[in-house]
Amino acid sequence: MANPYVERLIGSIRRECLNHIIVVNGAHLRRLLTAYIRYYHRTRTHLGLGKDTPDRRPPSDGSMGRVAAIAEVGGLHHRYERRAA
Repeated sequence: MANPYVERLIGSIRRECLNHIIVVNGAHLRRLLTAYIRYYHRTRTHLGLGKDTPDRRPPSDGSMGRVAAIAEVGGLHHRYERRAA
């Protein structure tokens, strides 16, 4: 029997990344997977972690400022941060 955590990760990779991108070759696939795993650990929230990421995020300072969208995984996903005005 396979590890349920690995199955969940593979399902997330397929649903949130590979189903939306045409992979050109092996090098392209490696770049995509590297970018997605970085996104998965640093940006994507997980319910099992109390809506946090595996690599803990610093709390926002609550300052007022413009919200900036930062593209990740080639623009497939975005991270939002407040930027000082």
